[in-house]
Amino acid sequence: MDVLTSGHLYQNTINIINHAAEIAGIDPAIRTRVGKPKRAIMVSVPVRMDDHTVKVFAGYRVQHSQTLGPFKGGIRYHKSVTFSEVGALAMLMTFKNSLLGLPLGGAKGGVAVDSSTLSRNELQSLTRRYTSEISNFIGPESDIPAPDVGTDAQTMAWIMDSYSQEKGYAVPGVVTGKPVEIGGSLGRVGATGLGAIFCLQELLKVLDKPMAGTTIAIQGFGNVGSHAALYAFERGAKVVAVSDVSGGIANEKGINIPKLIEHYSTKKMFKGFSEPHGEITNDQLIATKCDVLIPAALDGAIDKENANSVQAKIVVEGANGPLTTDADLILQKKGIKIIPDILANGGGVIVSYFEWVQDISAFFWDEEEVNANLQKVMQAAFKRVWTFAEKNKIDTRTAAMCVSLKRLEKAMLLRGLYPR
Repeated sequence: MDVLTSGHLYQNTINIINHAAEIAGIDPAIRTRVGKPKRAIMVSVPVRMDDHTVKVFAGYRVQHSQTLGPFKGGIRYHKSVTFSEVGALAMLMTFKNSLLGLPLGGAKGGVAVDSSTLSRNELQSLTRRYTSEISNFIGPESDIPAPDVGTDAQTMAWIMDSYSQEKGYAVPGVVTGKPVEIGGSLGRVGATGLGAIFCLQELLKVLDKPMAGTTIAIQGFGNVGSHAALYAFERGAKVVAVSDVSGGIANEKGINIPKLIEHYSTKKMFKGFSEPHGEITNDQLIATKCDVLIPAALDGAIDKENANSVQAKIVVEGANGPLTTDADLILQKKGIKIIPDILANGGGVIVSYFEWVQDISAFFWDEEEVNANLQKVMQAAFKRVWTFAEKNKIDTRTAAMCVSLKRLEKAMLLRGLYPR
């Protein structure tokens, strides 16, 4: 397991677990068990390229825990994917699902590839071969993959079809995040952004502040950031700044988000947007004077170099790990409220769970029902975290991990250790 557990992200995750476990009084045996995955798979993925050469890519699937239910976690295609990174993310999925109260364990998968350089035919071949290599380890009752960085609904459709072809019949429940036409769920696309806004609403309630008129700056205008902006706008908030990798725009009176999304969806950039705005850099967005900052782009976007420039009163982590450890401490000292990623961006996996439930029951919900159930789950999870944080006088990130570990500990102790 040395290659798996030696990476920086893996060790950092272990440190977070140990810190929370001390505060929550977690059984030492449980701490030892959650520090290692149940199963870790490394596979070769040979692909015949369009020029008829053969390339071999490294593929991984790490299944961390199934104490609470089937393994669940995304598959990412990125050139920086490593065994250790996938292992750490699988561990974090276990804790996210536990925190959210879902009957699911944690897993993660990936292929070390720059998918942007592949043709559609090469991407499909890669996906189908990777699926074949891990097909003995996945399934609707054992391990349910989903989209992640570099993958999407089409990728899930190829995985579902490849798995189904090997089984001899359609198995829609083997993956989530599929197109609606083949068993996907309504509401899945915008779920992560909507979940973040539901969390923000709950925090504003306990702070006795209205959503209407709240000023918000959002870094990242991909799936999560754009949907968070839209749902905030629809609830009366004032989105005053947004950005992507190339920069951003701002308007202290508020940006017309529906019009911006319409423009961005066709142009893939902010340039040329007809509504009043000024141009800003990503550093300027992070320093925007506003009530709420939502970093929804890459991990480590706010670090010790720029954390002191944050003027928001609340930070909602839409991305995974957008605050470094140093930045987290700086913001806490400044009295900034933080909704951690393990909670804030849980909307995606919640609706993935709903999709899986709909697939295995062959009964589908309308979008209103999906969103209503998403809100219930997010409200309950936020309440658990906030109550624990207030009672123990600790920060919300540590509280979230403590709540997660307590549920996992109870389940593991009830199930016991096999064999005796």
